[in-house]
Amino acid sequence: MMKKILALLLAVVLCVGLTACSAPKQPDPTEAPVVTEAPTEAPVVTEAPTEEPVVTEAPTEEPVEVAYDGSPVTIKFYHTMGSNLAAVLDAYIAEFNAIYPNITVEYTSVGSYDDVRDQISTEITVGSQPNIAYCYPDHVAMYNLAQAVQTLDTYIDSAAMAVTADGSYAPVALSAEQKADFIEGYYNEGKQFGDGLMYTMPLSKSTEVLYYNKTFFDANNLTVPSTWEEMEKLCAAIKAIDPNSIPLGYDSESNWFITMCEQYQSPYTSATGDHFLFNNEQNRAFIKMFHNWMSKGYLTTQKLYGAYTSGLFTSTGETKSYMSIGSSAGATHQRPVAVDGVYPFEVGIATIPQVNADAPKVISQGPSVCIFKKADAKEVVASWLFVKFLTTTVEFQAEFSMASGYVPVLKSVAEHPVYADRLAKADGGDNVSMLSAKVCLEQADAYYTSPAFNGSSVARDQVGTLLTTCLTLPADENLDAAIEEAFENAIEECEYAF
Repeated sequence: MMKKILALLLAVVLCVGLTACSAPKQPDPTEAPVVTEAPTEAPVVTEAPTEEPVVTEAPTEEPVEVAYDGSPVTIKFYHTMGSNLAAVLDAYIAEFNAIYPNITVEYTSVGSYDDVRDQISTEITVGSQPNIAYCYPDHVAMYNLAQAVQTLDTYIDSAAMAVTADGSYAPVALSAEQKADFIEGYYNEGKQFGDGLMYTMPLSKSTEVLYYNKTFFDANNLTVPSTWEEMEKLCAAIKAIDPNSIPLGYDSESNWFITMCEQYQSPYTSATGDHFLFNNEQNRAFIKMFHNWMSKGYLTTQKLYGAYTSGLFTSTGETKSYMSIGSSAGATHQRPVAVDGVYPFEVGIATIPQVNADAPKVISQGPSVCIFKKADAKEVVASWLFVKFLTTTVEFQAEFSMASGYVPVLKSVAEHPVYADRLAKADGGDNVSMLSAKVCLEQADAYYTSPAFNGSSVARDQVGTLLTTCLTLPADENLDAAIEEAFENAIEECEYAF
Protein backbone atom coordinates (compact mmCIF):
# COMPACT_ATOMS: atom_id res chain seq x y z
CA MET A 1 0.00 0.00 0.00
CA MET A 2 2.84 2.27 0.95
CA LYS A 3 4.53 1.58 -2.40
CA LYS A 4 1.47 2.73 -4.29
CA ILE A 5 1.35 6.02 -2.34
CA LEU A 6 5.03 6.77 -3.05
CA ALA A 7 4.61 6.10 -6.79
CA LEU A 8 1.66 8.42 -6.99
CA LEU A 9 3.56 11.24 -5.23
CA LEU A 10 6.48 10.82 -7.61
CA ALA A 11 4.21 11.16 -10.68
CA VAL A 12 2.68 14.35 -9.28
CA VAL A 13 6.14 15.83 -8.70
CA LEU A 14 7.24 15.02 -12.29
CA CYS A 15 4.11 16.64 -13.77
CA VAL A 16 4.63 19.81 -11.77
CA GLY A 17 8.31 19.97 -12.86
CA LEU A 18 7.50 19.55 -16.49
CA THR A 19 4.83 22.26 -16.30
CA ALA A 20 7.26 24.62 -14.67
CA CYS A 21 9.85 24.01 -17.32
CA SER A 22 7.42 24.74 -20.17
CA ALA A 23 6.00 28.05 -18.77
CA PRO A 24 7.24 31.24 -20.56
CA LYS A 25 9.69 33.48 -18.75
CA GLN A 26 8.21 36.90 -17.85
CA PRO A 27 10.48 39.86 -18.69
CA ASP A 28 12.21 41.72 -15.92
CA PRO A 29 11.45 45.42 -16.22
CA THR A 30 14.87 46.25 -14.83
CA GLU A 31 16.82 44.43 -17.56
CA ALA A 32 17.86 46.02 -20.77
CA PRO A 33 15.69 44.84 -23.59
CA VAL A 34 17.18 42.25 -25.85
CA VAL A 35 17.09 43.22 -29.49
CA THR A 36 16.30 40.28 -31.63
CA GLU A 37 17.33 40.78 -35.33
CA ALA A 38 15.70 38.93 -38.10
CA PRO A 39 18.01 36.34 -39.41
CA THR A 40 19.95 37.71 -42.32
CA GLU A 41 20.82 35.84 -45.43
CA ALA A 42 23.89 36.55 -47.49
CA PRO A 43 22.92 39.12 -50.12
CA VAL A 44 22.36 37.77 -53.57
CA VAL A 45 24.30 39.81 -56.10
CA THR A 46 22.20 40.21 -59.26
CA GLU A 47 24.27 41.42 -62.25
CA ALA A 48 22.69 43.19 -65.20
CA PRO A 49 22.70 40.97 -68.23
CA THR A 50 25.77 41.74 -70.26
CA GLU A 51 25.58 42.51 -74.02
CA GLU A 52 28.34 42.23 -76.52
CA PRO A 53 30.29 45.52 -76.44
CA VAL A 54 29.23 47.97 -79.17
CA VAL A 55 32.18 49.48 -81.01
CA THR A 56 31.27 53.00 -82.14
CA GLU A 57 33.49 54.16 -84.98
CA ALA A 58 33.82 57.73 -86.17
CA PRO A 59 31.69 58.22 -89.33
CA THR A 60 33.75 57.61 -92.43
CA GLU A 61 33.42 59.63 -95.61
CA GLU A 62 33.11 58.02 -98.97
CA PRO A 63 36.43 58.06 -100.77
CA VAL A 64 36.67 60.97 -103.21
CA GLU A 65 37.31 60.15 -106.85
CA VAL A 66 39.87 62.68 -108.05
CA ALA A 67 40.06 63.38 -111.78
CA TYR A 68 42.59 66.20 -111.49
CA ASP A 69 45.01 66.23 -108.54
CA GLY A 70 46.27 69.79 -108.89
CA SER A 71 49.64 68.86 -110.38
CA PRO A 72 51.24 70.82 -113.26
CA VAL A 73 49.87 70.38 -116.77
CA THR A 74 49.96 72.52 -119.93
CA ILE A 75 47.13 72.75 -122.47
CA LYS A 76 47.06 74.41 -125.90
CA PHE A 77 44.10 76.32 -127.37
CA TYR A 78 43.62 77.37 -131.02
CA HIS A 79 41.17 80.21 -131.75
CA THR A 80 40.58 83.12 -134.14
CA MET A 81 40.47 86.00 -131.64
CA GLY A 82 41.85 89.42 -132.38
CA SER A 83 43.74 91.49 -129.83
CA ASN A 84 40.60 92.96 -128.24
CA LEU A 85 39.16 89.53 -127.48
CA ALA A 86 42.55 88.11 -126.48
CA ALA A 87 42.69 90.77 -123.76
CA VAL A 88 39.39 89.51 -122.35
CA LEU A 89 40.66 85.93 -122.56
CA ASP A 90 43.89 86.85 -120.72
CA ALA A 91 41.94 88.36 -117.84
CA TYR A 92 39.87 85.23 -117.39
CA ILE A 93 42.80 82.84 -117.76
CA ALA A 94 44.18 84.68 -114.72
CA GLU A 95 40.92 84.05 -112.86
CA PHE A 96 40.96 80.40 -113.92
CA ASN A 97 44.51 80.09 -112.60
CA ALA A 98 43.40 81.47 -109.26
CA ILE A 99 41.37 78.25 -108.99
CA TYR A 100 43.75 75.90 -110.80
CA PRO A 101 47.22 77.50 -110.57
CA ASN A 102 49.05 74.54 -112.09
CA ILE A 103 47.04 74.39 -115.34
CA THR A 104 48.98 76.48 -117.86
CA VAL A 105 46.91 77.66 -120.84
CA GLU A 106 48.84 78.48 -124.01
CA TYR A 107 46.80 79.88 -126.91
CA THR A 108 47.39 80.72 -130.57
CA SER A 109 45.28 82.84 -132.91
CA VAL A 110 45.40 80.86 -136.15
CA GLY A 111 43.48 83.18 -138.48
CA SER A 112 40.06 82.27 -139.84
CA TYR A 113 37.84 79.35 -138.84
CA ASP A 114 38.88 77.52 -142.00
CA ASP A 115 42.53 78.15 -141.15
CA VAL A 116 42.00 76.51 -137.76
CA ARG A 117 40.32 73.54 -139.47
CA ASP A 118 43.07 73.11 -142.05
CA GLN A 119 45.94 73.35 -139.57
CA ILE A 120 44.38 70.88 -137.15
CA SER A 121 43.53 68.45 -139.96
CA THR A 122 47.25 68.35 -140.80
CA GLU A 123 48.39 68.11 -137.18
CA ILE A 124 46.05 65.21 -136.42
CA THR A 125 47.96 63.06 -138.90
CA VAL A 126 51.09 63.30 -136.70
CA GLY A 127 49.35 63.55 -133.34
CA SER A 128 50.34 67.17 -132.66
CA GLN A 129 46.86 68.70 -132.55
CA PRO A 130 46.06 71.17 -129.74
CA ASN A 131 44.01 70.29 -126.69
CA ILE A 132 41.16 72.73 -127.43
CA ALA A 133 40.03 74.51 -130.59
CA TYR A 134 37.39 76.80 -132.01
CA CYS A 135 35.19 74.71 -134.26
CA TYR A 136 32.11 74.48 -136.41
CA PRO A 137 30.14 71.21 -136.62
CA ASP A 138 31.49 70.21 -140.03
CA HIS A 139 35.05 70.65 -138.71
CA VAL A 140 34.33 68.20 -135.91
CA ALA A 141 32.84 65.73 -138.38
CA MET A 142 36.10 65.91 -140.34
CA TYR A 143 38.26 65.46 -137.23
CA ASN A 144 36.17 62.47 -136.26
CA LEU A 145 37.24 60.61 -139.37
CA ALA A 146 40.39 60.05 -137.30
CA GLN A 147 38.35 59.65 -134.09
CA ALA A 148 40.35 62.56 -132.69
CA VAL A 149 37.64 64.45 -130.79
CA GLN A 150 36.92 63.66 -127.15
CA THR A 151 33.26 63.12 -126.26
CA LEU A 152 32.26 65.20 -123.25
CA ASP A 153 29.40 63.27 -121.66
CA THR A 154 31.60 61.54 -119.05
CA TYR A 155 32.85 64.94 -117.88
CA ILE A 156 29.50 66.70 -118.01
CA ASP A 157 27.99 64.06 -115.68
CA SER A 158 31.13 63.03 -113.79
CA ALA A 159 31.10 62.17 -110.09
CA ALA A 160 34.80 62.98 -109.83
CA MET A 161 36.42 66.04 -108.29
CA ALA A 162 39.28 68.39 -109.10
CA VAL A 163 41.73 69.70 -106.52
CA THR A 164 41.76 73.50 -106.37
CA ALA A 165 44.39 76.02 -105.22
CA ASP A 166 43.49 75.77 -101.50
CA GLY A 167 43.31 71.97 -101.54
CA SER A 168 39.52 71.81 -101.57
CA TYR A 169 37.51 69.89 -104.13
CA ALA A 170 35.52 71.32 -107.03
CA PRO A 171 33.12 69.21 -109.11
CA VAL A 172 34.20 68.23 -112.59
CA ALA A 173 30.59 67.91 -113.74
CA LEU A 174 28.14 70.57 -114.81
CA SER A 175 25.46 71.15 -112.20
CA ALA A 176 21.79 70.94 -113.09
CA GLU A 177 21.60 74.74 -112.79
CA GLN A 178 24.52 75.22 -115.17
CA LYS A 179 22.96 72.92 -117.77
CA ALA A 180 19.62 74.71 -117.53
CA ASP A 181 21.30 78.12 -117.96
CA PHE A 182 22.51 77.34 -121.48
CA ILE A 183 20.35 78.56 -124.37
CA GLU A 184 19.02 75.20 -125.46
CA GLY A 185 19.62 75.51 -129.19
CA TYR A 186 23.24 76.51 -128.63
CA TYR A 187 23.90 73.65 -126.19
CA ASN A 188 22.25 71.02 -128.37
CA GLU A 189 24.54 71.87 -131.28
CA GLY A 190 27.13 69.70 -129.57
CA LYS A 191 24.94 66.61 -130.03
CA GLN A 192 24.12 66.82 -133.73
CA PHE A 193 26.54 64.17 -134.97
CA GLY A 194 24.13 61.25 -135.24
CA ASP A 195 25.11 59.23 -132.15
CA GLY A 196 23.54 61.42 -129.44
CA LEU A 197 26.90 62.12 -127.78
CA MET A 198 28.25 65.55 -126.87
CA TYR A 199 31.30 66.64 -128.87
CA THR A 200 31.36 70.43 -128.45
CA MET A 201 30.44 73.18 -126.00
CA PRO A 202 29.07 76.55 -127.17
CA LEU A 203 31.38 79.49 -126.54
CA SER A 204 29.77 82.48 -128.29
CA LYS A 205 27.09 82.53 -130.95
CA SER A 206 25.50 84.47 -133.74
CA THR A 207 22.51 84.02 -135.98
CA GLU A 208 20.77 85.82 -138.83
CA VAL A 209 18.55 88.84 -138.23
CA LEU A 210 16.56 91.18 -140.45
CA TYR A 211 18.04 94.68 -140.59
CA TYR A 212 15.69 97.33 -141.92
CA ASN A 213 15.75 101.06 -142.54
CA LYS A 214 13.54 102.15 -139.66
CA THR A 215 13.52 105.77 -140.77
CA PHE A 216 12.17 104.77 -144.19
CA PHE A 217 9.65 102.33 -142.70
CA ASP A 218 8.31 104.91 -140.27
CA ALA A 219 8.06 107.61 -142.96
CA ASN A 220 6.09 105.31 -145.26
CA ASN A 221 4.01 103.55 -142.61
CA LEU A 222 5.50 100.14 -143.46
CA THR A 223 5.23 97.12 -141.16
CA VAL A 224 8.13 94.76 -140.50
CA PRO A 225 7.22 91.36 -142.00
CA SER A 226 6.89 88.31 -139.76
CA THR A 227 6.28 85.82 -142.61
CA TRP A 228 7.62 85.33 -146.14
CA GLU A 229 4.13 85.98 -147.48
CA GLU A 230 4.22 89.39 -145.79
CA MET A 231 7.74 89.93 -147.10
CA GLU A 232 6.60 89.50 -150.71
CA LYS A 233 3.86 92.09 -150.26
CA LEU A 234 6.27 94.46 -148.53
CA CYS A 235 8.82 94.18 -151.34
CA ALA A 236 6.11 95.08 -153.83
CA ALA A 237 5.16 98.12 -151.72
CA ILE A 238 8.78 99.29 -151.44
CA LYS A 239 9.31 98.81 -155.16
CA ALA A 240 6.29 101.04 -155.78
CA ILE A 241 7.73 103.74 -153.51
CA ASP A 242 11.26 103.50 -154.88
CA PRO A 243 11.38 101.77 -158.30
CA ASN A 244 15.20 101.93 -158.37
CA SER A 245 15.56 99.99 -155.15
CA ILE A 246 16.25 96.31 -154.56
CA PRO A 247 14.13 95.94 -151.42
CA LEU A 248 15.87 92.90 -149.89
CA GLY A 249 19.45 91.66 -149.74
CA TYR A 250 20.36 88.23 -148.30
CA ASP A 251 24.02 87.64 -147.44
CA SER A 252 24.20 83.84 -147.22
CA GLU A 253 22.57 81.77 -149.95
CA SER A 254 23.43 78.57 -148.07
CA ASN A 255 21.80 79.76 -144.85
CA TRP A 256 18.71 80.86 -146.74
CA PHE A 257 18.20 77.46 -148.36
CA ILE A 258 18.87 75.50 -145.15
CA THR A 259 16.64 77.78 -143.06
CA MET A 260 13.75 77.41 -145.52
CA CYS A 261 14.08 73.62 -145.21
CA GLU A 262 13.91 73.94 -141.43
CA GLN A 263 10.95 76.32 -141.52
CA TYR A 264 9.02 74.11 -143.94
CA GLN A 265 10.18 70.97 -142.09
CA SER A 266 11.27 69.55 -145.42
CA PRO A 267 14.30 67.22 -145.70
CA TYR A 268 17.75 68.70 -146.12
CA THR A 269 20.41 66.24 -144.89
CA SER A 270 20.78 63.42 -142.37
CA ALA A 271 23.79 62.45 -140.26
CA THR A 272 22.92 58.78 -140.75
CA GLY A 273 21.63 56.70 -143.66
CA ASP A 274 21.12 58.61 -146.90
CA HIS A 275 22.80 61.93 -146.24
CA PHE A 276 21.64 64.21 -149.05
CA LEU A 277 17.86 64.62 -148.99
CA PHE A 278 17.23 68.14 -150.27
CA ASN A 279 15.94 67.26 -153.75
CA ASN A 280 12.22 67.21 -153.03
CA GLU A 281 9.06 68.91 -154.20
CA GLN A 282 8.74 71.34 -151.29
CA ASN A 283 12.28 72.65 -151.68
CA ARG A 284 11.93 73.06 -155.42
CA ALA A 285 8.72 75.02 -154.77
CA PHE A 286 10.30 77.64 -152.50
CA ILE A 287 13.21 78.02 -154.92
CA LYS A 288 10.72 78.73 -157.69
CA MET A 289 8.96 81.29 -155.47
CA PHE A 290 12.22 83.18 -154.87
CA HIS A 291 13.01 82.98 -158.59
CA ASN A 292 9.75 84.84 -159.16
CA TRP A 293 10.78 87.50 -156.62
CA MET A 294 14.13 87.84 -158.33
CA SER A 295 12.49 88.40 -161.71
CA LYS A 296 10.49 91.27 -160.17
CA GLY A 297 13.61 92.92 -158.79
CA TYR A 298 12.68 92.25 -155.17
CA LEU A 299 15.96 90.73 -153.98
CA THR A 300 19.64 90.04 -154.42
CA THR A 301 22.23 87.91 -152.62
CA GLN A 302 25.91 88.21 -151.78
CA LYS A 303 27.06 86.19 -154.80
CA LEU A 304 24.70 87.98 -157.18
CA TYR A 305 25.54 91.42 -155.79
CA GLY A 306 29.26 90.63 -155.66
CA ALA A 307 29.73 91.70 -152.05
CA TYR A 308 27.98 91.61 -148.71
CA THR A 309 24.53 93.12 -149.17
CA SER A 310 25.15 95.40 -146.18
CA GLY A 311 26.89 97.65 -148.72
CA LEU A 312 23.63 98.01 -150.64
CA PHE A 313 21.68 98.49 -147.40
CA THR A 314 23.89 101.33 -146.14
CA SER A 315 24.23 102.95 -149.57
CA THR A 316 23.22 106.56 -150.05
CA GLY A 317 23.34 106.20 -153.84
CA GLU A 318 20.47 105.87 -156.26
CA THR A 319 20.19 102.10 -155.93
CA LYS A 320 19.81 100.84 -152.42
CA SER A 321 18.01 98.24 -150.37
CA TYR A 322 15.81 98.86 -147.37
CA MET A 323 16.26 95.42 -145.79
CA SER A 324 19.22 93.12 -145.33
CA ILE A 325 19.35 89.66 -143.78
CA GLY A 326 22.81 89.00 -142.38
CA SER A 327 24.82 87.95 -139.34
CA SER A 328 23.80 89.30 -135.97
CA ALA A 329 27.51 89.71 -135.20
CA GLY A 330 27.91 92.16 -138.10
CA ALA A 331 25.47 94.79 -136.86
CA THR A 332 27.98 97.64 -137.06
CA HIS A 333 28.48 96.86 -140.78
CA GLN A 334 24.75 97.36 -141.30
CA ARG A 335 24.85 100.86 -139.81
CA PRO A 336 25.43 103.75 -142.25
CA VAL A 337 28.41 106.02 -141.79
CA ALA A 338 27.61 109.06 -139.66
CA VAL A 339 27.83 112.47 -141.30
CA ASP A 340 28.79 115.24 -138.87
CA GLY A 341 27.94 112.86 -136.03
CA VAL A 342 24.50 112.04 -137.42
CA TYR A 343 23.53 108.71 -138.99
CA PRO A 344 21.62 109.03 -142.30
CA PHE A 345 18.97 106.65 -140.98
CA GLU A 346 18.14 104.61 -137.91
CA VAL A 347 18.61 100.85 -138.15
CA GLY A 348 15.84 98.55 -136.97
CA ILE A 349 16.45 94.86 -136.24
CA ALA A 350 13.95 92.01 -136.13
CA THR A 351 13.68 88.22 -136.39
CA ILE A 352 13.87 87.00 -140.00
CA PRO A 353 10.55 86.16 -141.71
CA GLN A 354 9.03 82.74 -141.08
CA VAL A 355 6.88 80.17 -142.84
CA ASN A 356 4.92 79.91 -139.58
CA ALA A 357 5.36 82.86 -137.23
CA ASP A 358 4.05 80.74 -134.34
CA ALA A 359 6.89 78.23 -134.77
CA PRO A 360 9.94 80.35 -135.65
CA LYS A 361 13.23 78.85 -136.79
CA VAL A 362 16.52 80.73 -137.08
CA ILE A 363 19.98 79.29 -137.63
CA SER A 364 22.54 78.92 -134.84
CA GLN A 365 26.07 79.92 -135.83
CA GLY A 366 29.29 81.09 -134.23
CA PRO A 367 32.18 79.22 -132.61
CA SER A 368 31.94 76.27 -130.30
CA VAL A 369 34.96 74.57 -128.74
CA CYS A 370 36.00 70.94 -128.92
CA ILE A 371 38.56 68.96 -126.94
CA PHE A 372 40.96 66.53 -128.58
CA LYS A 373 41.93 63.13 -127.28
CA LYS A 374 45.38 62.87 -125.70
CA ALA A 375 47.49 60.03 -124.27
CA ASP A 376 47.79 61.95 -120.99
CA ALA A 377 44.35 61.85 -119.35
CA LYS A 378 45.35 64.81 -117.16
CA GLU A 379 45.57 67.04 -120.24
CA VAL A 380 42.05 66.08 -121.25
CA VAL A 381 40.44 66.74 -117.87
CA ALA A 382 42.40 70.01 -117.51
CA SER A 383 41.08 71.03 -120.93
CA TRP A 384 37.54 70.24 -119.80
CA LEU A 385 37.94 72.31 -116.64
CA PHE A 386 39.04 75.31 -118.74
CA VAL A 387 36.21 74.85 -121.26
CA LYS A 388 33.72 74.52 -118.42
CA PHE A 389 35.05 77.73 -116.87
CA LEU A 390 34.72 79.77 -120.08
CA THR A 391 31.28 78.48 -121.01
CA THR A 392 29.65 78.74 -117.57
CA THR A 393 31.21 81.91 -116.12
CA VAL A 394 28.61 84.64 -116.49
CA GLU A 395 31.12 87.49 -116.22
CA PHE A 396 33.31 86.11 -119.01
CA GLN A 397 30.30 85.51 -121.24
CA ALA A 398 29.08 89.07 -120.66
CA GLU A 399 32.44 90.73 -121.35
CA PHE A 400 33.24 88.55 -124.34
CA SER A 401 29.83 89.27 -125.87
CA MET A 402 30.16 93.02 -125.44
CA ALA A 403 33.67 92.99 -126.93
CA SER A 404 32.89 90.68 -129.86
CA GLY A 405 29.33 91.45 -130.90
CA TYR A 406 28.50 87.76 -130.52
CA VAL A 407 25.67 86.53 -128.34
CA PRO A 408 26.36 84.96 -124.92
CA VAL A 409 25.38 81.31 -124.59
CA LEU A 410 23.92 81.66 -121.08
CA LYS A 411 20.45 82.99 -120.34
CA SER A 412 21.55 84.56 -117.05
CA VAL A 413 23.96 86.95 -118.78
CA ALA A 414 20.96 89.16 -119.55
CA GLU A 415 20.74 89.80 -115.78
CA HIS A 416 24.42 90.72 -115.41
CA PRO A 417 24.38 94.38 -114.23
CA VAL A 418 26.73 95.81 -116.86
CA TYR A 419 25.27 93.74 -119.69
CA ALA A 420 21.69 94.53 -118.64
CA ASP A 421 22.54 98.24 -118.63
CA ARG A 422 23.97 97.97 -122.15
CA LEU A 423 20.85 96.12 -123.32
CA ALA A 424 18.66 98.85 -121.88
CA LYS A 425 20.56 101.42 -123.96
CA ALA A 426 20.34 99.42 -127.22
CA ASP A 427 19.37 101.47 -130.26
CA GLY A 428 19.77 101.66 -134.02
CA GLY A 429 22.73 104.01 -133.86
CA ASP A 430 25.71 103.94 -131.52
CA ASN A 431 24.44 100.86 -129.69
CA VAL A 432 23.30 98.84 -132.69
CA SER A 433 25.35 95.78 -131.62
CA MET A 434 23.42 95.56 -128.39
CA LEU A 435 20.16 95.94 -130.29
CA SER A 436 21.18 92.93 -132.35
CA ALA A 437 22.07 90.97 -129.20
CA LYS A 438 18.73 91.90 -127.65
CA VAL A 439 16.83 90.46 -130.61
CA CYS A 440 18.95 87.30 -130.46
CA LEU A 441 18.21 86.77 -126.78
CA GLU A 442 14.50 87.36 -127.33
CA GLN A 443 14.35 84.59 -129.95
CA ALA A 444 16.31 82.09 -127.84
CA ASP A 445 13.72 79.34 -128.34
CA ALA A 446 13.91 79.51 -132.14
CA TYR A 447 17.46 78.30 -132.79
CA TYR A 448 18.13 75.20 -134.85
CA THR A 449 21.20 73.37 -136.11
CA SER A 450 21.51 71.05 -139.08
CA PRO A 451 23.08 67.56 -138.97
CA ALA A 452 26.87 67.36 -138.99
CA PHE A 453 28.72 64.56 -140.76
CA ASN A 454 31.61 64.13 -143.14
CA GLY A 455 30.14 65.75 -146.21
CA SER A 456 27.82 68.22 -144.47
CA SER A 457 30.03 71.15 -145.46
CA VAL A 458 29.84 70.00 -149.10
CA ALA A 459 26.04 69.92 -148.89
CA ARG A 460 26.05 73.41 -147.44
CA ASP A 461 28.17 74.74 -150.29
CA GLN A 462 26.11 72.96 -152.93
CA VAL A 463 22.72 74.26 -151.80
CA GLY A 464 24.11 77.79 -151.76
CA THR A 465 25.30 77.40 -155.34
CA LEU A 466 22.00 75.74 -156.22
CA LEU A 467 19.96 78.70 -154.98
CA THR A 468 22.14 81.19 -156.85
CA THR A 469 21.90 79.16 -160.05
CA CYS A 470 18.14 78.83 -159.86
CA LEU A 471 17.53 82.53 -159.16
CA THR A 472 19.14 83.42 -162.48
CA LEU A 473 17.42 80.79 -164.67
CA PRO A 474 15.36 82.11 -167.59
CA ALA A 475 11.71 82.62 -166.71
CA ASP A 476 10.25 80.46 -169.48
CA GLU A 477 8.31 77.25 -170.01
CA ASN A 478 11.39 75.17 -169.17
CA LEU A 479 11.82 76.65 -165.70
CA ASP A 480 10.51 73.66 -163.72
CA ALA A 481 12.69 71.23 -165.64
CA ALA A 482 15.71 73.50 -165.25
CA ILE A 483 15.18 73.75 -161.49
CA GLU A 484 14.85 69.97 -161.21
CA GLU A 485 18.02 69.45 -163.20
CA ALA A 486 19.90 71.92 -160.98
CA PHE A 487 18.79 69.97 -157.91
CA GLU A 488 19.90 66.67 -159.44
CA ASN A 489 23.30 68.13 -160.28
CA ALA A 490 23.73 69.39 -156.73
CA ILE A 491 22.94 65.95 -155.30
CA GLU A 492 25.44 64.36 -157.68
CA GLU A 493 28.14 66.80 -156.61
CA CYS A 494 27.51 65.99 -152.96
CA GLU A 495 27.64 62.26 -153.52
CA TYR A 496 30.76 62.53 -155.65
CA ALA A 497 32.58 64.56 -153.00
CA PHE A 498 31.37 62.25 -150.25
